[in-house]
Amino acid sequence: MVAIARSGDLGATLATIVSGIAQCQHVALARLWMIEPGDVCAECALRSECPNRERCLHLMASAGNSLEEGVDLTGTGGRFRRFPIGVRKIGRVASTGEPLLVVGLRGDEAWIADRAWIEREGIRSFAAQPLIYAGEVLGVLAVFDRKLLEEADVEGLRVFADHAAVSIANRRAFDEIARLRARLEHENSYLREEIDEALGAGELVGASAGLRKVRQQIQLVAPTDATVLIQGESGVGKELVARAIHEGSSRASGPLIRVNCGAIPESLFESEFFGHVRGAFTGALKDKLGRFELADGGTLLLDEIGETPLALQAKLLRVLQEGELERVGDTRTRKVDVRVIAATNRDLRAEVDAGRFRQDLYYRLSVFPLEVPPLRERPDDIRALAEHFVARAAARLKRPTPRLTAAAVDALLEHDWPGNVRELQNAVERAVILAGRGPLHFELAQRAPSVARAPRAAATSAPRAPQSAAELRDLEREMLVAALRETGGRIFGPGGAAERIGVPPTTLASRLKALGIDRKRV
Repeated sequence: MVAIARSGDLGATLATIVSGIAQCQHVALARLWMIEPGDVCAECALRSECPNRERCLHLMASAGNSLEEGVDLTGTGGRFRRFPIGVRKIGRVASTGEPLLVVGLRGDEAWIADRAWIEREGIRSFAAQPLIYAGEVLGVLAVFDRKLLEEADVEGLRVFADHAAVSIANRRAFDEIARLRARLEHENSYLREEIDEALGAGELVGASAGLRKVRQQIQLVAPTDATVLIQGESGVGKELVARAIHEGSSRASGPLIRVNCGAIPESLFESEFFGHVRGAFTGALKDKLGRFELADGGTLLLDEIGETPLALQAKLLRVLQEGELERVGDTRTRKVDVRVIAATNRDLRAEVDAGRFRQDLYYRLSVFPLEVPPLRERPDDIRALAEHFVARAAARLKRPTPRLTAAAVDALLEHDWPGNVRELQNAVERAVILAGRGPLHFELAQRAPSVARAPRAAATSAPRAPQSAAELRDLEREMLVAALRETGGRIFGPGGAAERIGVPPTTLASRLKALGIDRKRV
């Protein structure tokens, strides 16, 4: 029993149990089966006798003393590596929880599967003892013996089985504690990363019509478990929207786990999402939980979902549909209960048309699409956001809160904000650092950021630089109209206006709307 208690893991514990019994020379074979979920039903020799295919007895340890030279009895494969619960003598011991003793074997009994082996090994007795802990049957310990066993022998086997059951239960508890500790370590590491990334982030700030619509959509979808696809340009606050959805759901007490699909190398994609077991590949020194398991019971934010490699989208789709995954290097299927929120700055519909994104995955993700408008389309929020970021930056930098003057606000309103709210936050923090104890001052370059490059023009002379914001808008309008005319008013897809001028289609659509350009009339 001391050897059992010292075993390092459950497998070693079970092997110690049967090898200890096999030290008795009259023991021909000692085997131990544990009750586990069914896993090889298609290959099981007794599948036709199985009442259901949910749980069965798994052969976990074997040892013995064969009369034949060179016979290894430690293997856990073979015909009887699985026993359906309630089927045959081993299965009935598991279902009833009652021990079994059969003595005086001749080898011709109808229930014996391998009569030749019984005769060769001189088997005279068979005993099976359930392993019971806290009223639960954990498995079955069986012994084939060359002597006629008596009730005293069975009682000794029962005492041994009871101690073994306690050791098995303890080992399972230790393994569970280790698993939970590993999960906690992963979660703590992840949360530290999230805290570092979230500095400066906060609630949705603003009262513009566009933001009010976003809040209304959040209130509608948050209480459900529907998959949400958040779309919008980089820096508009898609992660804040996802956090608001999570906090408004029944999963608010669970974790919100974020993963940037575009930042994961393709070779590590499966390990990062689904986890891996020790030894699965070079460098896998210990088991690792994937992001789906970390998010179990909570929400998983798949940021930049449009960056997911096409070859791996099918594996992602399967987890979303079935709620099941296998860690890399493992055959065990694990269930996860995760709500998925995806975010992207790409036009996924156009990506599907171009063959870069799976159509079935797109439909699975876009159950509830939600568009976050860019900052330039909600100028009413700029002052409130600036005040919010000024207060946060001053508190974090431990400086007096500088004054936001009317001139500073005017400078912010005149800017086009190609980087959206993220750019505004960075500009405010930089201004707070430079302000000292004086007022805030912003030096923002005025430009048309949504037009990365203009369509080629036939003019031979360099155009005059715009002298005002109004001239800048007129120039932008001219370039966009020219691009639309060259593409027949088409925005999306190969050869479209968005591709021609080098911007995302959603960005171009937003600029057309802001400038009042009807692409059908150009």
